[in-house]
Amino acid sequence: MTHPHTQEIAQALVDWFTQCGKDYPWRRTTDPWAILVSEIMLQQTTIPTVLGRYDKWMQQFPTPQALASASEEEALRSWEGLGYYRRVKALRAAAQTIVEKHGGIFPEKFEDIHALPGVGDYTVGAILSFAWNRPAPLVDANVSRVFARLCNDSTPIDTPAGKRAQWELAAEMVHPTHPRAYNSALMELGQTICTPSSPACIICPVRAYCLAQDPASLPVKTPHKETTALSHHDIWVLSDKGLLLEKQAEGSRHAGLYRLPQRPAEEAAHLTQICKQQYNVTRYNVTRYLHLADVASTTIRPGEEYIPLHLLDSIPMASPDRKLINRYLQKSED
Repeated sequence: MTHPHTQEIAQALVDWFTQCGKDYPWRRTTDPWAILVSEIMLQQTTIPTVLGRYDKWMQQFPTPQALASASEEEALRSWEGLGYYRRVKALRAAAQTIVEKHGGIFPEKFEDIHALPGVGDYTVGAILSFAWNRPAPLVDANVSRVFARLCNDSTPIDTPAGKRAQWELAAEMVHPTHPRAYNSALMELGQTICTPSSPACIICPVRAYCLAQDPASLPVKTPHKETTALSHHDIWVLSDKGLLLEKQAEGSRHAGLYRLPQRPAEEAAHLTQICKQQYNVTRYNVTRYLHLADVASTTIRPGEEYIPLHLLDSIPMASPDRKLINRYLQKSED
């Protein structure tokens, strides 16, 4: 992937961002910890969702030391609603590494940043350019789309050859003196103008350099796996001790989070179904059936326990469980 006007594009993006760049809280700081937090939050989560959580989260964990000293349960609870909980586990592990190996000072070397748990090439480039204004390349989904269209490149962007070409172009194009503004502009261009469908080419600041003949057809990706349908049967057991919940074991997708206990379909068949809930998680379409179970006839299994109602707000759980539990607790009070 090549382009004959890389530096002209870089300068045009810097000029455009200087005049039109959006104001986000993570753009008002050069603190590498605050920038790392924003980048982890923004992985697979929309900007509006992160905007609603970022400032409050940073007040709770303003430094690596603050998160490193928190329990995993506290960290998971703080992340509730953002999803993909492995991110906050990795962020907490990164905070502990910064404290234990770097004396609580955020490392500035590429290899030390890259060695932090959960940090890849893109995140290193973001931290180096946004915190210290160093000319570090970065490539994310938005940048990949912009590059493919600028170069009219039909190489699938999710193949090894496609990824290698994108990073080579990113290294060549990064602005030598204004990398912070340039990288911000590159990502914002993909977010707001060079969008996946119906790109606003007429107002694009680099349209004079774009080689795409059919922008909406780019980038090319390898076919995605089809959505998989999953279903499970949960039980609702409420006693004077509290609500029966299960803490998910290490190694599971939601390890450390609490959820309503599951039972095999044949065991739930004789119970009264009180709810059917559907939601999507990555490539899974999930259907949850909730059944009312009797306290006396319910066998408590390993990992399950009654949680007093006044403690429910303090324990971590995935949003679908939180919403369902709040809904039925409200009904029980009415």
